[in-house]
Amino acid sequence: MAAEACYQTIGTFQSCSLQNNFNHHQKLQNNLLKFMTKDFININGLSSRGSYHSGQRNRGIIRSSASQTSLVDPVSSPSRSDTGETNKKSSEAALILIRHGESLWNEKNLFTGCVDVPLSKKGIDEAIEAGKRISSIPVDVIFTSALIRAQMTAMLAMTQHRRKKVPVFMHNESEQARAWSQVFSEDTKKQSIPVIASWQLNERMYGELQGLDKQETANRYGKEQVHVWRRSYDIPPPNGESLEMCAERAVAYFRDQIEPQLLLGKNVMIAAHGNSLRSIIMYLDKLTSQEVISLELSTGIPMLYILKEGRFIRRGSPAGPSEAGVYAYTRRLALYRQKLDEMF
Repeated sequence: MAAEACYQTIGTFQSCSLQNNFNHHQKLQNNLLKFMTKDFININGLSSRGSYHSGQRNRGIIRSSASQTSLVDPVSSPSRSDTGETNKKSSEAALILIRHGESLWNEKNLFTGCVDVPLSKKGIDEAIEAGKRISSIPVDVIFTSALIRAQMTAMLAMTQHRRKKVPVFMHNESEQARAWSQVFSEDTKKQSIPVIASWQLNERMYGELQGLDKQETANRYGKEQVHVWRRSYDIPPPNGESLEMCAERAVAYFRDQIEPQLLLGKNVMIAAHGNSLRSIIMYLDKLTSQEVISLELSTGIPMLYILKEGRFIRRGSPAGPSEAGVYAYTRRLALYRQKLDEMF
């Protein structure tokens, strides 16, 4: 089983050898851009059609079903214009958000927070499946938290990408780290995707709850008190962070470091955590503090946003029978997918 093979080599992501899935895809038809009638996102049990614009206030559980995609030869990413200009704002870019797969402490029902725990076998499967779902969406730069479960999710997902670029971690913690990790081949750089890890994208710190069994904690402190610690916006657990505190660092980092990349036309993937991603979605969708506390993100389910003309538009999850519709969201994504199909 692919998950078991990867689980045995957790510390060596690039040594994982996963069997390529060469299932054929139907070629895009000329009218693909009109294919906008499928359901992509389920909020409060109701299906929403078409686009989801920033400013619409909805809440609930974001889920989707599985899909299969194929791996073929690489093509160029549509992230920049043909003129090669990279310092000007672009009218469009893709943003993929992925909550990490199930961790070993998720499996044991323990509060995890900022404790650095790897993925479970199920989490590895979820990360691989997430990669299949985004395998035809361009990725130019990857941001992850500093925690291994998010980094594993990003690396395993990218093993499934049809572009076949290699994720390369950027080490900027010291001058020596930068020098030692320098890539000198320009050809190799073109076949690489920079990966930037940041603690600001970490899960919120659960303080004295970290490592405790969730059910036992509820029995000790009371179910209502634990619910307040977990789901209120501005009340932290003992010696921990509230969602508000987590949002302050995560959103500031997104605005300062990630959003400028999107404005340059770079297609970005973020692999992070339930609360750091909820914070970013709160910013993207302009949710209130009351709305965001009801927002739940499933593990290993990618979400797609399009930054177009200065607005973030939620496009749901590229999965299930509506998968082809994801690539009808924009002409750029449709053409990128079409090129990949033609290269097969």
